[in-house]
Amino acid sequence: MSTPIAPTARLSGFYFFYFAVIGAFMPYWSLYLEHTGFSKAEIGLLASVTVVTRIVAPSIWGWLADRSGLRMRWVRLGTVAQLVAWTAILLLPSTLGYLALILLVFSFFQNAILAQFEAVTLFWLGQQRERYGVVRLWGSIGFIVAVFGLGWWFDLTSVAQLPIIMIGLASLAVINAYLIQEPPRQQHGMLEQVASIRHVLLRPRVMLFFTLEFLLLLSHAPFYSFYSNYMQAAGYSTDMIGLLWAVGVLAEVLMFTQTQRILARYRERGLILCCLGLTVIRWMLVALFADLLWVQLLAQSCHAFSFALFQALAMRLIFQEFSASQQGRGQATFSMIWGLGVALGAVMGGAIWDQVGGDRVFALAAGVCALAVWLCWAYWPRGLSVSSAGQ
Repeated sequence: MSTPIAPTARLSGFYFFYFAVIGAFMPYWSLYLEHTGFSKAEIGLLASVTVVTRIVAPSIWGWLADRSGLRMRWVRLGTVAQLVAWTAILLLPSTLGYLALILLVFSFFQNAILAQFEAVTLFWLGQQRERYGVVRLWGSIGFIVAVFGLGWWFDLTSVAQLPIIMIGLASLAVINAYLIQEPPRQQHGMLEQVASIRHVLLRPRVMLFFTLEFLLLLSHAPFYSFYSNYMQAAGYSTDMIGLLWAVGVLAEVLMFTQTQRILARYRERGLILCCLGLTVIRWMLVALFADLLWVQLLAQSCHAFSFALFQALAMRLIFQEFSASQQGRGQATFSMIWGLGVALGAVMGGAIWDQVGGDRVFALAAGVCALAVWLCWAYWPRGLSVSSAGQ
């Protein structure tokens, strides 16, 4: 019996529309809230709502997906739910309470989608998992198209149109989700015993990697929540802010095209140190030279390492350390720690932003990531290649 061919075009299409939604939301949501009249502290609180569910939702969905073996069913449900949430924004008053409730619903489902779809993609690719970067880069392209296109559009019109645009993009994500079938290995998922992942999480290498991830994402929180506002205060127009976000994701795209080669050639410890070290430099450049466009372009280029290469390392580690029946919960753990780091950082950054200033908040972010560099340098096993890990 021949192995079904992975529907790479449809997998790529889902990443495109999923991250186009994020590309519309992430850079412009805080500007939309500011336009609507919310304070920095309120924006930080709402930002934490959108990511705090990433701590809870992925674990619930990961358990359900591993138990049922039907990951695409949960992905489809999530895309429909986020469409409903954005539609509700047009129907309910724009108060802090209503927006927090809508974002709670939206983020609960939206944050759970990616972890399960990553597992779907890796199962479909099978022995061709090295093609992950080429498929995943279409998510980065979708992000770029949304960020750059909307930056130009909002300069001509108004950021008040954001909810309508989100509804359109979410609708396309729903359509694409229903075009993708369950991967063949999932047909037997319901018959497998759902093995505990506790012993995997207690492995020193896995524990350390997730600790480094937490610190890395804690340092990213001011960027995800306030970078657009920070750049606007520095005198940048909306289309220039969109350009800066787009440059970061373009660097991400280029990195995803090279991850297969990089992971095969260099050792794991050195790659992680590179990702963390360049992130420290990135946040210091943002803190010290906000008014210099060329420096900000350089800082955004570090996103290739801050996110893309670290993401590829994480996907490799999860697929190797967690068994087939544990993949959903392995991906969910990665997403939960992402959510915990960004949620905590968003609340802390929003609370002190007006008192200490954005430049000092980004300097503190650099310090947090410097701690991750030290932990990796001191405790990560030496001489272990990525390809040999988990075998």
